[in-house]
Amino acid sequence: MARKPVETGHAAAVADPVADSVSDQPAAKPAPALSRAAGTNIVSSSHLVSMRSPELSEFEFGLNTAYNAYSRWVVRCMGAAGVRDLTFLDVLVLHHVNHRGRPKRLADICFVLNVEDTHLVTYALKKLQGLGLVAGERVGKEATYSTTPAGAEACARYREIREQCLTSNFSEGSDENAEIGELARLLRVLTGLYEQAARSATSL
Repeated sequence: MARKPVETGHAAAVADPVADSVSDQPAAKPAPALSRAAGTNIVSSSHLVSMRSPELSEFEFGLNTAYNAYSRWVVRCMGAAGVRDLTFLDVLVLHHVNHRGRPKRLADICFVLNVEDTHLVTYALKKLQGLGLVAGERVGKEATYSTTPAGAEACARYREIREQCLTSNFSEGSDENAEIGELARLLRVLTGLYEQAARSATSL
């Protein structure tokens, strides 16, 4: 039986004796799907990883970190625009009230922002009114809200800073923008799934 040639020089120095000794052994059985997923997917709660969709746990981890980063960005961008001491929700409410220059009802704001607790939005509106950024007007039995000139100016300044610090990293018509658009579509789909799951959990 022919012998393998002896490695010499640099090749001998880097040869892996352990790899050589097991090269003729039977291949190991693949790890169960759950173990493989837990070892390769980037998650923060491995005990929640499901064999049905380990990718969902990875998405949730990404969603958590992205949400926190986005929240910091929104608050700090508005601070740079000259309006400080607003919370993440305060800023979102201000932007939506300013949206298309049309008055908004409380129910409309809660629906678009997907906020179930109306008291949170009510508090934000009162805070924005106190700062002179939003004005309320009663129409029949309901109140509507619009941005004041100061509120509209804050939103315009926010946009300028957003263009300078954030969107300058993107190129119009790029593949990256197309991927973001697809991600937005998937987020809308997943929002519906989480809403359905929340309703199901309530009835348990």
